Amino acid sequence: MRLAIGQYTATSAAGTGLVEMREAIHERRSGLRRNDLEACDLDTWIGRVANLEEVALPDSLTYLHSRNNQLAWLGLQQDGMLDAIAELKQRIGSDRVGVIIGTSTSSIARTEEAYANLLPSGAMPPEYCQPEVHNLHSPGIFVSEATGLEGPSMTISTACSSSAKVFASAMRWISHGLVDAVLVGGVDSLCMSILYGFNSLELVSPDLCRPFDERRNGINIGESCGYAILAKEDMITDAQFSLLGYGESSDAYHMSHPHPDGKGAVLAMSQALDRAGIAPNVIDYINLHGTASQANDRIEALALAQLFSEHTLASSTKAWTGHALGAAGILEAVITLEAMRYGIVPGTLNCDQPDPDFAFHVVRENVQRPLRYAMTNSFGFGGNNATLVFGHADD
Repeated sequence: MRLAIGQYTATSAAGTGLVEMREAIHERRSGLRRNDLEACDLDTWIGRVANLEEVALPDSLTYLHSRNNQLAWLGLQQDGMLDAIAELKQRIGSDRVGVIIGTSTSSIARTEEAYANLLPSGAMPPEYCQPEVHNLHSPGIFVSEATGLEGPSMTISTACSSSAKVFASAMRWISHGLVDAVLVGGVDSLCMSILYGFNSLELVSPDLCRPFDERRNGINIGESCGYAILAKEDMITDAQFSLLGYGESSDAYHMSHPHPDGKGAVLAMSQALDRAGIAPNVIDYINLHGTASQANDRIEALALAQLFSEHTLASSTKAWTGHALGAAGILEAVITLEAMRYGIVPGTLNCDQPDPDFAFHVVRENVQRPLRYAMTNSFGFGGNNATLVFGHADD
């Protein structure tokens, strides 16, 4: 089975909406900045969405206020997404469109804020009594409410693979007839728990991240939001792209370290190719997980070398956006679709000295080339891995 991909959008430090993101990639201009998050003293770089604090929710949704839901709302307003959803609702019915959102931290920043403002009695101030916000399913709740979609709603939280796995779940929902279309997405925002948590694991770099560079020394954390409409092929007749296959694995080798031989990564990529019905040598471009941590990049390169040759173009785009955690999957899926749309492979920023010990080497400069098939990898903590394969709808 293949699914048509309708309207899609992404917002990150690289830009609000597709136009700004395309310009940043074309100009090789990173969206990362020195950490300026209020009350956070970590010496690092972050991928912060511009002017997010100024985003106002509609009056009917203020009870769901949080930084994460502000980002979810900002993302929904880009690239005609709300209009596309409204048209789909009118055409097939709001109850036949599902919602699946990926996240890692949900609205935990709002929970941090609530505990920092407890009343002298220890009680939570009334404005923070938000059960639908202090809740891992908060993004799913918010998006369903904001769009008026009445189909099943689910939030997936599997670390950094969260919003790649939404595509797999959508394909299963549609193939089983649960719905006819799904709004998939992902949203994760900056918060203290994540910044200090990753720093305690010695994974946060004080410098700009350098994916696949021999001097790489850690990640830069970012925030992002993205969406895509997936549907049966006859539901979106003007679709440019299709979801051809997905792969999911859980190697469970270690709480935070991937399997040293890349077994889970190879399994996810192999499953995605098998479902798509294509061979590895047909893939023109791979958007890599490529976080710039020591272990991740080395093991992903090892896994790639087991399936692909040097003729396959591959790159990491996290030096543009930061690692958007639970929103990385949807963000990088959209970047991959845009690469296919315009035939521009984004090179790997800051990879000035490629690690000579790597079994597979990445593209460092932007490459102009038609892309027929593309893949994106999202590998998370606990060995939660997801791979997606995309093709052109008219192929």
